[in-house]
Amino acid sequence: MGHRQVNIEYILKLLTQSYGNRIWQKRLEPVDELILTILSQNTSDTNSHRAFKSLREEFGSLEKVAAAETRQIADAIRGGGLADAKAKYIKNALMELKKKTGDFNLQFLLEMDVRSAREWLIRLPGVGMKTASCVLLFSLGMPAFPVDTHVFRVTRRLGIIDPKISVDAAHPKLEGLIPPRDIYRSHMLFIEQGRKVCKAQRPLCPICILKDICPSFNTFRRSL
Repeated sequence: MGHRQVNIEYILKLLTQSYGNRIWQKRLEPVDELILTILSQNTSDTNSHRAFKSLREEFGSLEKVAAAETRQIADAIRGGGLADAKAKYIKNALMELKKKTGDFNLQFLLEMDVRSAREWLIRLPGVGMKTASCVLLFSLGMPAFPVDTHVFRVTRRLGIIDPKISVDAAHPKLEGLIPPRDIYRSHMLFIEQGRKVCKAQRPLCPICILKDICPSFNTFRRSL
């Protein structure tokens, strides 16, 4: 455990040298972040942001989205992909939020620890570990670690987490290994590394700043 902590600090140091530091800034209000993250499932950032903008322009308020027919919501987010399924999740999540809290304010989650807050969110329709963690990290600044495809790939290849671990189990595992103050920048830097160098197909190992400490380097080098 101690060795890994030192290793992670060194990895973050090298990635920061390569991509620059990442400072937390609030993105959206928590419920907006929740909707955006649902829209981002299985599509590009461009498509999900376009769908989110269209939804907000079409309805103007969360109250109106919650009161709308699922079909109307789907029509507004059609450009984001999987519109019918996502419209159902969005409507049901907003209705459940209204029922549980009386409004759409999730600030009360700040009074909980990460595990409890995430469990609360996961009870909402269409909300899984990653979506809940995104809301907690990006909107509320809580040390939740969203594990997307890039984070999952990079951290397994680096040996930070076990290659056989599930995506859901990787969330609390990474939260236990990385200091809370470093979770946001770690998340952002691992994504950057996954997009630019540690790609799913044909990773660019020869130019990787982490090649000397990456346990996967020799495996991939033989296949290059």
